[in-house]
Amino acid sequence: MKSYNIAVIKGDGIGPEIVDEAIKVLDAACKGEDIELNYEEYLMGGCAYDATGNPLPQETIDGAKKSDAILFGAIGGEKWDTLDRHLRPESGLLRFRSELGVFANLRPTNVFDELLDASTIKPEVLKGVDLFVVRELTGGIYFGQPREKLEDMAYNTMVYTKEEIRRIAVVAFESAMKRRKEVCSVDKANVLEVSQLWRETVEEVALDYPEVKLSHMYVDNCAMQLVRNPRQFDVILTGNIFGDILSDEASMISGSIGLLPSASVGGLVGLFEPIHGSAPDIAGQGISNPIATVMSAAMMLRFALGEDKVANKIEKAVANVLRDGYRTKDLAEYGAKEVCSTTKMGSIIADYVAKI
Repeated sequence: MKSYNIAVIKGDGIGPEIVDEAIKVLDAACKGEDIELNYEEYLMGGCAYDATGNPLPQETIDGAKKSDAILFGAIGGEKWDTLDRHLRPESGLLRFRSELGVFANLRPTNVFDELLDASTIKPEVLKGVDLFVVRELTGGIYFGQPREKLEDMAYNTMVYTKEEIRRIAVVAFESAMKRRKEVCSVDKANVLEVSQLWRETVEEVALDYPEVKLSHMYVDNCAMQLVRNPRQFDVILTGNIFGDILSDEASMISGSIGLLPSASVGGLVGLFEPIHGSAPDIAGQGISNPIATVMSAAMMLRFALGEDKVANKIEKAVANVLRDGYRTKDLAEYGAKEVCSTTKMGSIIADYVAKI
């Protein structure tokens, strides 16, 4: 039997609820596959600050680095918004990514036929969308030095090295080789020197992948094209701040931010989490959608553990559950046969997994 150690960070708000359901589905998927997952829970975010005075305790860093993968919920909330910046939950997450060295954020977006009407975009524009955003995660304006806030002025600097660009480009091209072999690199090379270096470096990496078609697009045009014709994209490669914005825009194509997973990889240990936030306004009500976290768990199986067969089981089960009309409250008006609580949705997916 294969055994893996999974660091579990549930976080704040709805984080504990959705992670519990993902673990339920993981256990159902691994049963009978000679795979054992051992979970160890750690604190990060507002809950960690409340317990220790630190949004990212050293124990969490150490435990995560010893694990095979990290399953993460969500952090943050208004309760901690008045803290100094370095003590806020979000600062803990940024530092955590840096500690792990994860530099590539992977965000798939596809549209289930049963939920074509859930998006504000016309169904005929959405049908068949299957795109993959590769976002650089540890460089750019969020991390560039110097940075300073003065009384009447503040500034941040966008910085990328050639090596940082090269390594994220390799991830994008390798991803494209497993898909439709197209990469669209998104930048602002008409006005930013950083983007000019980005474009030059991406073109150099492209020479190693002659089978992949490379195109370039300015970020403002890409934002428009994602709404106008999202089917044109296969793999979108972009930097930190552009990727932050574009991947959230892409998420709304699916109709609910509660459906989409993400992976942060490339470092010591992969971090797998839903793209949505902690939603403290609905925490404890049992109405949050666990599917994004369940799908993040499937990405964990595939990208961190190499267990593609089990990942496929989970993804197929989610598709079948939606096909058969099970919905959480956020999707209740779109073909719902039954509106489920968070825990019931997790249980239904787990039951479907067991039948595959």
